Amino acid sequence: MPVYKAPLRDMKFLLNDVFDYPRHYQTLASGENATPDIVDAILSECGRFCEEVLSPLYQSGDEEGCHLENGEVITPKGYKEAYEQYVMGGWQGLSAPEEFGGQGLPASMGLLKQEMMGTANWSFSMYPGLSLGAMNTIYLHGDEQQQQTYLAPLTEGRWGGTMCLTEPQCGTDLGQVKTRAEPQADGSYKLTGTKIFISSGEHDLTENIVHIVLARLPDAPKGTKGISLFIVPKFLPDAQGGVGERNAVSCGALEKKMGIKASATCVMNFDGATGYLIGPENQGLECMFTFMNTARIGTAIQGVGPAELSYQWALDYAKERRSMRALSGKKEPDEVADSLIHHADVRRMLLTQKAIAEGGRSMLYYAAKIADHMVEAHTAGDTAKVEKYDDKLGFLTPILKGFLTELGCEATNLGMQVFGGHGYIREHGMEQIVRDTRIATLYEGTTGIQALDLLGRKVLLMTQGGAVREFTLKVANFARKHLTNKQLRPMAVELLKLTAQWNLLTVRVMLAARKDRDVVSAAANDFLMYSGYVTMAYMWLRQAAVASDRLENGGDESDAFYRTKLATAEFYYERLLPRAQAHATSMLSPTRNLMQVAPEEMAFTG
Repeated sequence: MPVYKAPLRDMKFLLNDVFDYPRHYQTLASGENATPDIVDAILSECGRFCEEVLSPLYQSGDEEGCHLENGEVITPKGYKEAYEQYVMGGWQGLSAPEEFGGQGLPASMGLLKQEMMGTANWSFSMYPGLSLGAMNTIYLHGDEQQQQTYLAPLTEGRWGGTMCLTEPQCGTDLGQVKTRAEPQADGSYKLTGTKIFISSGEHDLTENIVHIVLARLPDAPKGTKGISLFIVPKFLPDAQGGVGERNAVSCGALEKKMGIKASATCVMNFDGATGYLIGPENQGLECMFTFMNTARIGTAIQGVGPAELSYQWALDYAKERRSMRALSGKKEPDEVADSLIHHADVRRMLLTQKAIAEGGRSMLYYAAKIADHMVEAHTAGDTAKVEKYDDKLGFLTPILKGFLTELGCEATNLGMQVFGGHGYIREHGMEQIVRDTRIATLYEGTTGIQALDLLGRKVLLMTQGGAVREFTLKVANFARKHLTNKQLRPMAVELLKLTAQWNLLTVRVMLAARKDRDVVSAAANDFLMYSGYVTMAYMWLRQAAVASDRLENGGDESDAFYRTKLATAEFYYERLLPRAQAHATSMLSPTRNLMQVAPEEMAFTG
């Protein structure tokens, strides 16, 4: 069975050399204990846990899946024991506040942990991942009693958490939420309704599950302005803070899914369940989405992680599997045929995977630094800084989430292609990675929703193009610094051209949208993908610049490592980045070619 190896060398290259995280952590109150030695130790130990404990459960968990018996969900064999080791290691509280039993490390440390766990076994990582959303919501919006009751057991990992948004009649359009919350004399509420697609809604890993639920009060306004947020525990806490009486919330069904089958995706029924208002009435969405940008960074990992895993397995296979002779002549004359890796088209697929995984990882780490500052500002109560960093992160997160998950799907399909017919067979694991990754482009908002958020909301409505101008100025200034480097100059020149084009495209779409509102929706997906390719180009130039410097002045890695970084950057610029021009052309195409066919004329059957 294939195994996962934590890409620690690449992670440390980005953390220490490209983004200078040691200096970054020195600027954070939460970074006092995030010294290079501590960070190295955490990465190594987390990598070991993922390689030895989580990775071996990846395929077996998919084969067995979850089971619903008498309203209780049973997770696959080995999951409970793995979760116990996760709790024993203190991993859940890595970035949680010390006052609730956490280690108080920067938020980005949690993302590094999440990347390795998600790559090794995404289904498993969903369980503690959903708890983090509940923890953040209670920490930011819960009153003191709610924090004291729920945060310690959630931080320890004894209790799990969920986020209950979607209902059968509505997904992204939460204005249609129908779940009711009836106030009670004791200050609690009785919630009635059904939620669907609830990850970790029911399972046997923790002694309690804390649901964060969107619902409507009886006199609430219609639409999104009338939604409130509630804490609804599976078991009501007793006077000592332990597990008390069972609440009227239950799992009605497990969704039958394409992938991530070891993650329990539940239909949850609230039948007059006791709940507690969290945050102000009718401001549930504002509370729920406080950390949505960081949640979307987490979802973007499911583009990078599977690309990395599929690349690792495809690379090993390409080195071992023999087929035909290379067109340029025999490479292994003593063997019956040459290894796949000697064929140029196989190299194309492998390098595409590598460029996506390592370029995507650098995009995540770049955004994680901004997230650190935003969380720090939240903790300090500095509203101005929160808004500043939230705006910066808000521009990047739809790009990360939409672009990286789309490219993650491409990379996993390429991995299966390298295996040929064996990739289609379950025992090799490649088709599972494809199935597991497909959901990433759907949840936390589909790619289309991310694209509308980026172009329609962040770029046009909120900043009138200012978000693009601000980001491209930073990119252009970086590119100019490397115009005199002979090896980097072609990439720097191309990146400068793209920053100018990005601004021009923004203006042209903006002007066209004044005459035709459909332009925004029609151009959004291409705008997002274009933005993604240019942003990744910026990250590859940053990596190439460091590699070039280390080859000249020496570094912690081998010369071969740095030469490969430069070669991969050149591959990205010459083979993948040209795709951006197709998106540029398409986004300026008139809406007529999309809208001129009447709905009843879309198909002629019978």
